[in-house]
Amino acid sequence: MFSYTQPREAILDYGRWFVQCRGAWQTATVVEGQRHGKSVIAHLEGVDDRDQAIEWVGCDIAIRHDDLPEAEDGRYYWADLEGMRVVHRDGTELGRVAYLMETGANDVLVTEGERERLIPFIADKVILAVDFAEGVISVDWEWD
Repeated sequence: MFSYTQPREAILDYGRWFVQCRGAWQTATVVEGQRHGKSVIAHLEGVDDRDQAIEWVGCDIAIRHDDLPEAEDGRYYWADLEGMRVVHRDGTELGRVAYLMETGANDVLVTEGERERLIPFIADKVILAVDFAEGVISVDWEWD
């Protein structure tokens, strides 16, 4: 499997997964697992042979947000940022966060609004404040 956790094998720390296969969600319990190159391999309860495992290929894995540890100060879960309004320091609304992507140098907010914008997620330089109560990310980014 491919994991978006950092480090990748941290997905194994969550013993109960929600897995979506062919449009239906079901729970799965991790018995054991380990990092394997750029991926992670896991043994799920009740999936005991190769033929059964093939059925799980291409499925999406999720965990409950409540099972995540509290984010450290200045760090955010991407899912918490999605949907927030993005406002320039001059008050101009730039759209809402559609999703984030990892580029290697820094993460990037992808906003949807009047048009799509890519805004580097660089704390204290580009990202001035993240206000969850107001649902607003304040930025200093010259978009034109």
